[in-house]
Amino acid sequence: MVVIKTRIIVSAVLLPIFFAVLFIFPPYILTLLISVISAIAAYELLCATKIEIKRVHVYTITAAVLTPIAVYLSSPAVFADKTYANTVLITLLISIFFIFICLLIIDFVLSFTGKKEKKRLKLLQIPISLAAGMLIPCMLTSLISLKTMPYGHLFVLLPIISAFLTDSGAYFIGVAFGKRKAFPTISPNKTVEGCIGGIITGTLGIVIYGMILENTTPLNVVIPALMIYGIIGSVITEFGDLAFSYIKRKCGIKDYGQLIPGHGGALDRFDSMTFTAPAMYLLVMILPAIFIN
Repeated sequence: MVVIKTRIIVSAVLLPIFFAVLFIFPPYILTLLISVISAIAAYELLCATKIEIKRVHVYTITAAVLTPIAVYLSSPAVFADKTYANTVLITLLISIFFIFICLLIIDFVLSFTGKKEKKRLKLLQIPISLAAGMLIPCMLTSLISLKTMPYGHLFVLLPIISAFLTDSGAYFIGVAFGKRKAFPTISPNKTVEGCIGGIITGTLGIVIYGMILENTTPLNVVIPALMIYGIIGSVITEFGDLAFSYIKRKCGIKDYGQLIPGHGGALDRFDSMTFTAPAMYLLVMILPAIFIN
């Protein structure tokens, strides 16, 4: 009960701030926030998987910070600005990004020849470091891609609503009505009732959001397509949460960190978003459900 109260209080404080960054502030503020989240997430994943080589931490975290910024500066809305300063900044940043990636790859190769065992990387640690430094930040930057679209402040809320309502619905319905374990060997606390409840609440949330847009904005909304958004988004949200729970299970840890009271680390809070954001971006691109008049 104490944990639930803590989760609710922290969510009540942080959610308005996060929604303000998404809905009100310009895209570069969201970019900076995603860079910080990506850096923390990268560090948490490296620590969870016991990659303790400091130079790899530096390369990976630097790549995680630069990835969202590079994506933002390369977005059509920003790249259309053909000023000399903007072009130089984009070129410089992308060059630094690739230099660090090259250093990371070279370090992987050289680590196999290291004389000290502590200086060597195991084979499995290579894709883990690349995932921490590039894959996870790239997936989270789908939020930036949505934000920089026309009416982006409305589109960027799609993955947020899907992930938040799916997670919340699965958690609270699971606590209230959960009886049958869904994935006992991966995530013992997840129940069949909670998973079904999460899909229902996530789908309803997206559909209701679409109805609000139709009645309060100049946008046209296709409700059946939004139902597909809701179902796919909810399923992928739960898959993302399950995937990172599997990693925690294998690493023998309860949480990735203690950054957010009642929620754990950045990866504990944004694990599902890592999958939901790119899924929603792809749906917006290939199955438009919200049109501009």
